[in-house]
Amino acid sequence: MPPTGLHGRVTSTPEASDAGDLVVREAERADLLAVFRIEKAVFSQPWPFASFERFLGTPGFLVALRDGAVVGYAVADVSSTQGRDLGHLKDIAVHPQAQGEGVGRTLLRRVLFTMAVNGASVVKLEVRERNDVAQSLYEDVGFERVRRVPGYYDDGEDAFVMVLDLAAWQG
Repeated sequence: MPPTGLHGRVTSTPEASDAGDLVVREAERADLLAVFRIEKAVFSQPWPFASFERFLGTPGFLVALRDGAVVGYAVADVSSTQGRDLGHLKDIAVHPQAQGEGVGRTLLRRVLFTMAVNGASVVKLEVRERNDVAQSLYEDVGFERVRRVPGYYDDGEDAFVMVLDLAAWQG
């Protein structure tokens, strides 16, 4: 089910958040080291630092801050595919000490809204087959599994491709 009232909250207050004192904004160069540290703490196969540098200045690279410190981030983009704009959530992570506090959900909603504003009609993502926590969050927000990709990750683990229709999500 799409989140109720999200669209209005985000547009009326750009810094709006579901996680209390959290601020979500576009990433800046000064955020990159904190983002990279979270990436290394959360993922067994982290992106290289240069990957984050390439997304600087794009609307889909967001950071979540609490008390001025980066506690999470999301990286997404929108590209044209077969005549329609497709959003792709490429990476999202929350610092281990901030997990379970709504940071990931807030980031996910904000990045989905950002992709919708930038023309995406559908958003896709890939998630590890064994990452039940992430899959639960994505399904709760409205994503559906569309296929399994065998051996997607370097360690051989399969991925699920999940998609979300943004028009239905925004209600």
